[in-house]
Amino acid sequence: MNKTICPVPLNQRPINEFNSIRNSWIISWPFLEKNIFYRKLTFSWLFIIPISLTISNGSDHLKNNISELIFVSLTASLAFPILLLIRQWLSWSYIYKRLNSENIEYEESGWYDGQTWEKPIDWRAKDLLVAQHQIKPILNHLEVILILLVSLIMFSLLFILLGMN
Repeated sequence: MNKTICPVPLNQRPINEFNSIRNSWIISWPFLEKNIFYRKLTFSWLFIIPISLTISNGSDHLKNNISELIFVSLTASLAFPILLLIRQWLSWSYIYKRLNSENIEYEESGWYDGQTWEKPIDWRAKDLLVAQHQIKPILNHLEVILILLVSLIMFSLLFILLGMN
């Protein structure tokens, strides 16, 4: 990437943004092996369970029914991994759109002076390869996990509502 032909600052070039978030802490989890990724999500869920139990214990109804207390707390604590997954999905979706675009929108000085620069064909081809073969599978995987967790919460809420009547 030659600086003389590209006016886009280095940190705003899509491939550099991709490398940056690929090396970030939470956003990079989907790049790990699946068992490590699932382990990190599970630990994030287990980390929030004591907090959820403490909050749920404030309910007089749940305090008197330990099984419902545990079930409600486990269900509510799924919100934290879902928030992490949504944050990951948003970051990867943003980079995916930037890599798929024919133009790069950038800020020269950071003072709302947005510019647009058309990518050369070789950049476009490289960006499309990265988007389709590295980011698209991550987005699909995150979407499946999100759908499963949201479905699990919905069924749990239905079970909780039907069980309380």
